Amino acid sequence: MRRRALGLSHIALVLAGSGHAVATHDSQLTLTISNLCSETIWPGMVTQAGDGPSANGFELATGANQTVTVASNWQGRIWARTNCSFHDDNSSGNCMTGECGPKKCAQAGNPPATLAEFTMQGDGDQTFYDLSLVDGYNLDMAIVLDTNGVSKLEALDTSTTNPSCIGSANDFTATESSSQQQVLGISNSSVFENKMTAQTLSKWCPFDLLKNPPTAPGGGVYPYPDGNVQRPIYQACNSACEMYKKPKYCCTGSYAGAGNCANNYYGKAAKAVCPDAYSFPNDDQQSTFIIPMGGTFNVVFCPGGRSTNLIGTGKKCYIDETQLLSSEMSER
Repeated sequence: MRRRALGLSHIALVLAGSGHAVATHDSQLTLTISNLCSETIWPGMVTQAGDGPSANGFELATGANQTVTVASNWQGRIWARTNCSFHDDNSSGNCMTGECGPKKCAQAGNPPATLAEFTMQGDGDQTFYDLSLVDGYNLDMAIVLDTNGVSKLEALDTSTTNPSCIGSANDFTATESSSQQQVLGISNSSVFENKMTAQTLSKWCPFDLLKNPPTAPGGGVYPYPDGNVQRPIYQACNSACEMYKKPKYCCTGSYAGAGNCANNYYGKAAKAVCPDAYSFPNDDQQSTFIIPMGGTFNVVFCPGGRSTNLIGTGKKCYIDETQLLSSEMSER
C-alpha cells in the first residue's frame, strides 16, 4: 500500500459532546484476529511505524480469535502462517507459508502471504487500509471495520468498508453465504464478485507460480504447464515478482513510479479473483480504503462465500481530506 505521510498532530482521545469518541494519537486501538479456517493458523504482525502490539505472533486454533492492542499511530501489516511447527516460542520454526522466524515474529512474513495493511493515523486524521496480494496469496481474508463509537464512522454504510478476498475453492460458495454476510455486516448482495465459479477459482493461480505445483502424470510427458493436472484444493500462489525478481514485475528500477509499471499476468489473475485487493505495487487507486480515524478492525481468515467487489460496484469507501463522506454517500 502506497501510503500518505503519517499525520503529525498529537491529540488525545476525548469524548465529544455527543458522547462519541474522537480519534487520536495517544489512544489505544484494538485489532481482533479471527480464525474461521478448518485448521490452526499462526498469525503474524509487523510494525512499520508507530507503537505496535506486545504480541506480534501467536497460535490461533480453528474458531478462535485474539485481540491485540496498538497505538492509534500504528502502521503495519497482518498475515497468517500455515502448517507450522515450533520447538518453543523463541526458536525459529518451520512454516509452509508466511514464515517469520520464531512464533513471536522477528521479521515480516516470507511470501507468499495474503496481507492486511493498516496506517491508523494518516494525513488528515484518516485511516488507510487494504487487503494485498502483492506478496502472493496463501489464505482467504476479510477486513471488518468496528466503528468504535466514532460518529463519522457510524455514518458510513458497511457495504463500503469491509473488503473480502476468497481465493480458495475450498471456502468458495456460488453465492455469498449468510454466514459471510453476517461476518462482513453486508446485506447487499450486489457488492460481491459474481463471475468466479468453483472450477475457475481452483485454477486462478498461473501454474508456474504455484507454491507447491502438483506432479504431472505420466512422468511429465504432458506439455508444461499442463492445465489438466489435478491441483490440490488448497494452493498458495507466488507473485511474479517473488518468483522471477524482474523489475517489470516488481515495479523497481526503470519501472518504479506511477505510470511506469503495468499490471502483469499474476496481478491480473489476482485482481480477477479478489477485485478489492492490491494486485501489484502500483494498484493504489483501486485498492486503498480511506476512512476517518478512530475505528478498530477485525481481520478474519477464511470468511467463506465470495470476494467483495466494492470498487467495481462503486461502493468502496474513500474519504479525502476535504470531504469526509464515502463515495457512495456523496452520490445520494
